[in-house]
Amino acid sequence: MTWFLIALIGYFLLSVVFVLDKIIVTKSVSDPAVYTWYSTFFVFGALLLLPFGVGMLSGMDWIWAILSGMSFGFALWMLFIGLKKGETSHINPFVGAVTTIGTYYFASAFLSESLTHMQILGITILVISAILFSFEKSEKHNGFHTGFIWAIGAGILFAASHVSAKYIYTQYDFFTGFVWTRATTGLVAIVTLFHPSVRALFTQKKKKKTRQKKNPLILIIIDKILGVLAVILIQYAIAIGNTSMVVALAGIQFVFMFILVYILTFFTPKLFKEDFTKKEVILQIVGIIFVVFGSALFVL
Repeated sequence: MTWFLIALIGYFLLSVVFVLDKIIVTKSVSDPAVYTWYSTFFVFGALLLLPFGVGMLSGMDWIWAILSGMSFGFALWMLFIGLKKGETSHINPFVGAVTTIGTYYFASAFLSESLTHMQILGITILVISAILFSFEKSEKHNGFHTGFIWAIGAGILFAASHVSAKYIYTQYDFFTGFVWTRATTGLVAIVTLFHPSVRALFTQKKKKKTRQKKNPLILIIIDKILGVLAVILIQYAIAIGNTSMVVALAGIQFVFMFILVYILTFFTPKLFKEDFTKKEVILQIVGIIFVVFGSALFVL
């Protein structure tokens, strides 16, 4: 079960990234479009790997690669908007539930992937656990809000990205498939240039204003390095394993994230703080139990 261990490490790193994303979006880079630019533009750097054995795609495969890359980039944009409107311990699990459902549907329809009854039960339990993590009660919200609408869009696009990437991995070696499905994410950075906040990054007036604020660049760099490592591990797990199963294991990252959020809220509330009610804590504990049980069904 090599793919399981690789996915586990990748999802742990991704849980750290999710927490950092929330800190950056709320405290450093206030506009999700700007943070999307930061998150997608530098992915063009994958093109620097072309001289090291990256093959070229052919025909319609370019469309699949572009679909995978751009879907991932736009999914990030929607996720950041959702995080701006809600709490990371609720928005991200909801995105994970939608992504799991969408991936299972797309993989069945377009890749003819099939699962055993036990694996389907495992996916169902993980989806339920993600939904349990999603019940939000805070100072701003009580239940479902517009942040979850953006989360639905993000989940569908993440699913489309995973499945189209899996198709490329079945046609080419992992290195070639990974470079082209990630490099095309950079195209979303070009789209963000139409947003006034992103264009303002390149004006002298905007630069003068940002000097007065704490420079978030180091935090963003750390976040993106961890993000790249997480994506590489998860994409490789998808390449060598079952797409739906790997994506369903995202429930584990919510356990990691839940623990990180509690630790930061308790020890560093000025840096990161989320509100929790007793009902939320109970639901999230039940969610953790479901994650452990659901994940175990994949390795039995």
